[in-house]
Amino acid sequence: MTKLEKLVEEFAENVAAQTAAIFRGDARTGNKHANKYVAAFKKLRAHGNAGRDALAALFTHPNPDVRTTAAAYLLRYRTVEAKAILEEAARGKGLVAFESSEALKRWEEGTWALDPE
Repeated sequence: MTKLEKLVEEFAENVAAQTAAIFRGDARTGNKHANKYVAAFKKLRAHGNAGRDALAALFTHPNPDVRTTAAAYLLRYRTVEAKAILEEAARGKGLVAFESSEALKRWEEGTWALDPE
């Protein structure tokens, strides 16, 4: 497994773990996992577009939280693909749908800033 693949795996594992912690009502643990996936993204971003391309592999991840979080982070870089993933999820119900619609709203408002140029 390459360094980038390990970072993508770390991102995915921590997104899923954060979601599990939230549903258990454990915000402290959820925040720790959020910090870890944000750190993984920053390391991926340090590799430029190669890191972003590696993260885009999660666009087909079976876990909707992982898939949509990756899409939210890659809105600027992979706009068409990322928006399609978020729009599909936003049509659903629950936390993933809400988070996806909020990401799209911030994008349309011009306030989205997860991966500025």
